[in-house]
Amino acid sequence: MDESKLLERITVNPNIFGGKPIIRGQRLAVEHILAMLAAGDYPDAILSGYPWLEAEDIQACLLYARKVIGRERIENLTIESSD
Repeated sequence: MDESKLLERITVNPNIFGGKPIIRGQRLAVEHILAMLAAGDYPDAILSGYPWLEAEDIQACLLYARKVIGRERIENLTIESSD
């Protein structure tokens, strides 16, 4: 599936989670999927917890995150000294 088709799975509804990106209009935020992956959950475990969720939805979340992060500039908050 190409990137544009994957990104069609990510939607925004101002009435759901204050307009945060969600998956296919459902009450499941992209950030929630990313948090589960970051916590070490495997995609199969996530899919079993949400029967309506598809593997392409998880892939779409990762693609969305990559595109968002690719545009951000993150400042290093910790300044290390060479002393």
